[in-house]
Amino acid sequence: MIKPGQLLRLLKISWVLVRHGLDELILATHLFRPVRFIGFFLPWHWLPRRQQDRGVRIRRALEDLGPIFVKFGQILSTRRDLLPDDIAVELAKLQDQVAPFPGEQARAIIEKAYACPLEEVFTKFDITPLASASIAQVHAATLKNGDEVVVKVLRPDILPVIKRDISLLYIIAGRIERFWSMGKQLHPVDVVHEIEKTLLDELDLMREAANASQLRRNFENSELIYIPDIYWPHTRKNVMVMERISGIPVSNIGDLKKAGIDLKTLSERGVIIFFTQVFRHSFFHADMHPGNIFVARNGQYIAVDFGIMGTLNTLDQRYLAENFLAFFNRDYHRVAELHVESGWVDEETRVEEFESAIRTVCEPIFDRPLKDISFGQLLLRLFQTARRFNMEVQPQLILLQKTLLNIEGLGRQLYPDLDLWQTAKPFLEDWIKDQIGPRAVVRQIKDYLPIWLEKAPQMPSLISDVLERARDGKLKVEMQAAQLESLRLEIRRANRRSVFSIMGAGLIVSAAIIFALDGYSKFMSAGAPIQTWVLGALGIVFLLAAWPED
Repeated sequence: MIKPGQLLRLLKISWVLVRHGLDELILATHLFRPVRFIGFFLPWHWLPRRQQDRGVRIRRALEDLGPIFVKFGQILSTRRDLLPDDIAVELAKLQDQVAPFPGEQARAIIEKAYACPLEEVFTKFDITPLASASIAQVHAATLKNGDEVVVKVLRPDILPVIKRDISLLYIIAGRIERFWSMGKQLHPVDVVHEIEKTLLDELDLMREAANASQLRRNFENSELIYIPDIYWPHTRKNVMVMERISGIPVSNIGDLKKAGIDLKTLSERGVIIFFTQVFRHSFFHADMHPGNIFVARNGQYIAVDFGIMGTLNTLDQRYLAENFLAFFNRDYHRVAELHVESGWVDEETRVEEFESAIRTVCEPIFDRPLKDISFGQLLLRLFQTARRFNMEVQPQLILLQKTLLNIEGLGRQLYPDLDLWQTAKPFLEDWIKDQIGPRAVVRQIKDYLPIWLEKAPQMPSLISDVLERARDGKLKVEMQAAQLESLRLEIRRANRRSVFSIMGAGLIVSAAIIFALDGYSKFMSAGAPIQTWVLGALGIVFLLAAWPED
């Protein structure tokens, strides 16, 4: 049931859409096709109108509808797998800049948050904001200890506005999912849910401050990028105080050249920063447009605005890295396999059919020199192809694609001949080796050794219990038919390495038992029993010999 307030808002939205000549887009949808003829009887249809491109009209309509719709358009622009290119490119131009609210109002919000006069915290506070956006605005200030800072303040009463407009988006998304043939596949309600989550997260400045602190810790003492410090004693849910930085806006190429900064090195560093965040830290800045990036005089990047961050789990990281490597080796069969294995597409998808579709899309792209190939566009084409095979929406990958497009565009703006693949390939290959090679085995043994040692005293009784249950017929194994078939194939592959696995595990367990008896300090000392070292080393050798070939 639509509430009166929502009805009034819908009427205003309709008027704005009509004013920008978007009525034919609405009537062209599947929902309104039966009544499309009504459009010919509308008065403004009889008059000649100077029509701009549909992307421009949509962008201007969103700007007129207010800050929440601007933010919605910005987020929607990242879904290039869903939108036509002309609309996606135009929505990417939406600027999150709105008229500031009065500085005295910002002062009152800060004083209420601190429960004290502003003068008790700052020696100087600039009433005129440095910048103003849809969610918050920023003021310059100086703390009592002389540190120059910026103070970010949430807009007053922004939450009710967001909730009202988000509720309308849910209504529209529900209608799309119900009446449009592709609605269920595109999950519009889930997309609105992600937008709602993003907006609500941005309303919590404590969360943004925590993001900044984590990113700063990840790149501590790095020559690549600098993250401003957060002043936690002065940060609240609706007020954030951060170190004030000075640098050249990354889009100001002229000033960068005057400062003597090597643009080729700067562009390559941007690529390394991106892949380091994604694959080393699994925590990346997902809003790296030029307005949020500056460059210090020494060529170091400086990032600001940490409201939107992305993460990838270990499986997503591995499949993404292997996808990139398989793509540039033109191993389309492996790309198709990875999508099925990861669950990104339906498990019953025919790999050969999917491989053929990917080859059709990618071969024309690889006809160009590698330096001219766009990673972001490659990922986009892949998502568009996978959508035909019922690929589920992957929010974490959408953020990644958006960030990659931003980084790529920025890098080539700085240095048009940037070869993204030449910069990224060594990084990806090294990361893959680190995840599945001998280094990974050593790291896992190091990580799990304390657990093995803790369980070692219990192992004889556990093994005895299992054997007794098997002897008495009480050991139950439950499997489905598909699992049995999979197990049969796995057993065939495992036969050739089972002996080495058993011997390796036995040797390591033996070493662990000796270790448990002799004590940790003695084991780590130079006088540790030689048999402990020999057994452990032989166990690792046998396990490596048993490592799967595929």
